[in-house]
Amino acid sequence: MDDHNSRTRRRGEELIKAIHDAALEEVVEVGAGRLTMDGIARRAATPRSTLYRRWSDPIEVLLDALYHQHPVEEPTPGATDLRGDLLRSLRLMVEWAFSPAGRAVSAILTDPKSVALMSEALFERVFAGRGGTFTRTVLQYYADRGHFPAARLTPVVTDIGEALVTKHLLDAGTPPSEEYLAAIVDQAILPALGLGPAPGHDPGRG
Repeated sequence: MDDHNSRTRRRGEELIKAIHDAALEEVVEVGAGRLTMDGIARRAATPRSTLYRRWSDPIEVLLDALYHQHPVEEPTPGATDLRGDLLRSLRLMVEWAFSPAGRAVSAILTDPKSVALMSEALFERVFAGRGGTFTRTVLQYYADRGHFPAARLTPVVTDIGEALVTKHLLDAGTPPSEEYLAAIVDQAILPALGLGPAPGHDPGRG
């Protein structure tokens, strides 16, 4: 009884996080097409009416959860470490991929019905709203400060890092090593920008 009372007394950020967590867990289990306010409320141990006070439907709850739990890379002040910032952004992506939010996005993007229902909103309201992809945030930051021409930031270049990490996750099912992340930066992203590998880097060791 005490446990039940403590759950029903949740307020503010604690309650919102519980609802967000429930939405992320629920979509992995049932898919976006079968997501319901009842299912989220039951998993969050809160009345359904609580959800309707803030959101109009379960997809809105899910998008809100994904937005608030999507990390954003913060490049080095002064834009003095492009290679290091790219590495950190890829590490952040790997960490996110194994988080509840990352698993929820994976479940959505690998389910045709879920993709049809919300892929556009996912990219517009979560990824774009949080600065795009992980390396894109870093690359745009450095381009804006004149480190290389912004015209080099083509869709292919801004997706290279994420695409290679995603391929590794699909192929191996495990996080890529530090060496592999460094190879992505040194052998793919930097050369695509026309900057070549980092000084002193031995491509044979990547």
